[in-house]
Amino acid sequence: MKDLHLIVVGKLNDTNIETLERDYFKRLTSPKLTIHEVKAHSELLDKEAKEVATKLHELSINENPFIVLLTENGKQFTSVNFSKWMNNLNETQRIVFVIGGASGHGQEIIEKANFRLSLSELTYPHKLARLLLVEQIYRAQTIKANHPYNK
Repeated sequence: MKDLHLIVVGKLNDTNIETLERDYFKRLTSPKLTIHEVKAHSELLDKEAKEVATKLHELSINENPFIVLLTENGKQFTSVNFSKWMNNLNETQRIVFVIGGASGHGQEIIEKANFRLSLSELTYPHKLARLLLVEQIYRAQTIKANHPYNK
């Protein structure tokens, strides 16, 4: 299984959320998840898109990753179906999830995306969306391994 990557615009500066995220990171075994924080630019989408594009280019040197944008109008899954989707895709391609800044994604990144994912019909602060995605990646791992966490 290939490693997963998450590109996020902005830094996580909340110790409570950081603690929860670290807990899930300790539990993740396969696939490995790497988070790349890129600089936020006060809701200037073009500048933020350039930051994300630069990181995507670095991650694309040896292969073309499957780019998944987290967005409110993306596809929604149950946890079990997300696990199946992610694990099937991850057998053949590296997956790079992207969480944009407060104003969303710049056009350059939207055009590069292979897929759009929504965590819920609800709107979450980006810090929570990041934590929810990390938790769902861990949950997907436990579902694949038939671990009781998902029960």
